Amino acid sequence: MKNMLSFLRAATVALACALAAAPGLAQDKVTKLIVGYPPGAGADTLTRLLADRMRTTLGQPVIVENKTGAAGRLAVEQVKLATPDGTTLLMTPLANVVAHPHSYANLRYNPFTDLEPVAHLASFQLAFAVGADVPAKTLKEYVMLVKTDPKYGNYASAGAGSLPHFFGVMFGRAAGIEMTHVPYKGTAPALSDLTGGQIAAFSGVVADVTQLEKAGKVRVLATSGAKRAPALPDVPTFREQGFDIEGSAWYALFAPAKTPKATVDRLAAAAIEAIKSPEVSAKLQAMGLEPTGLGPSELATILKTDYDRWGPVIKASGFKAED
Repeated sequence: MKNMLSFLRAATVALACALAAAPGLAQDKVTKLIVGYPPGAGADTLTRLLADRMRTTLGQPVIVENKTGAAGRLAVEQVKLATPDGTTLLMTPLANVVAHPHSYANLRYNPFTDLEPVAHLASFQLAFAVGADVPAKTLKEYVMLVKTDPKYGNYASAGAGSLPHFFGVMFGRAAGIEMTHVPYKGTAPALSDLTGGQIAAFSGVVADVTQLEKAGKVRVLATSGAKRAPALPDVPTFREQGFDIEGSAWYALFAPAKTPKATVDRLAAAAIEAIKSPEVSAKLQAMGLEPTGLGPSELATILKTDYDRWGPVIKASGFKAED
């Protein structure tokens, strides 16, 4: 009996060692998706949908880690310093890798040298809206109104340094009018003042104004995409109305720099499969997002294009972020 117990112990140890050494079994590492925003935020919801699907596709644990603080910059810094082996990925909106490098003087990362593009996941458009009592039904009517009375050029956004803030600057430059940004501490108070008539206009995410537009409480004059926003198909784009500007925001997945190409390609395939799955795609559309599912090279091109697009606008705004 004693010999039998010793044999069983030895066999157990041997089996554990074999499992640990076997690829795809006990040695499977956990892949962490780092998101710089709290649980419940839109970015967090998207990340958890992605993790659930990638877990099945990759056949290994995929977890979400919320690294909040510094407007998402702490999450980028954590991924920058992570081992480039595919076990740590960054889920980020455009702002952290496109806008922040132009507005923060002492940013502790470079999106082009510290990160490896993995997959472009979803995009979302911006909208320019006015209060229901503002006497303008088109962008051209609004421009004439501002030229007549500059107070109508005051526009709200959810905060200084946000993409909607900069898009208002872009619109003002394209239209040749003076737009005055009025930053709020969040979307809700900005929309409250818009519907209450305390401010004339608002620049923000399409999803934030869709229901108000349908209820007749605000009038959305334009959306920012190359095509009309699916949530507001009757609202023309800026370009349709003669203003040559465009600017959709997006969410994407990045790895630390120097992550092997084979690893990046494997993770990209899993992420793209997740985004294009009917279940995930439907949930993203319900959130006001447009699923994309583009690979590393396409994401790299989009990153550079948007970096170059927003740089001059941010500079023209005169905005300098505080570290």
